[in-house]
Amino acid sequence: MTYLQLTKKLRRLGCEFRRQGKGGHEVWWYPERKRYTTISFHGSKDIPKGTLAAILRDLDLTKEDLDKV
Repeated sequence: MTYLQLTKKLRRLGCEFRRQGKGGHEVWWYPERKRYTTISFHGSKDIPKGTLAAILRDLDLTKEDLDKV
């Protein structure tokens, strides 16, 4: 999954971009669950599986949650 695909799905779930972090990182907020995560911009490359798993863990989401939207 690329950065654009992930952020599009997160927006559909209700997540919001909060601010630019250091370098190519962004801070995202999931108000429904009151949780933050940091997402690194990887351009058109796929986000590594471990990084994606950490993002989902931070937001208390599962891969199935993303697949539904």
